[in-house]
Amino acid sequence: MTKIARKSLPDSRVTAGRKRRLEKLARLPDEKIDTSDIPELTEKFWQNAVRNPFYRPVKRQLTLRLDADIIAWLRRQGRGYQTRANALLRDTMLGDLNPKRRKGRDRSHANTLRRAAISHSRRIS
Repeated sequence: MTKIARKSLPDSRVTAGRKRRLEKLARLPDEKIDTSDIPELTEKFWQNAVRNPFYRPVKRQLTLRLDADIIAWLRRQGRGYQTRANALLRDTMLGDLNPKRRKGRDRSHANTLRRAAISHSRRIS
């Protein structure tokens, strides 16, 4: 199920003149844009950066087959077992995508999970 919401701001319509100015600005090479009034972002800034607290990723409904013991373990922890499963998967995904989070590991956590799933499927078949 997909929900599409369209919001329009009647006071900020793109007029023909505004559209021309935006197109002209888009054609400018980066070197020609004056950024002297914008401070340089250092590595320290990104170390202290936090995700937008209002950010909510798009959710998609799907059917996923999980082992019964995994579902039981998630449900034993109380309400929100699907949210916890999503958080576990997201943490694994981010760890696999971000080399800094993998520092100190000889293999990524995702590869470990893949190997475990393969060996599990071999035992079943």
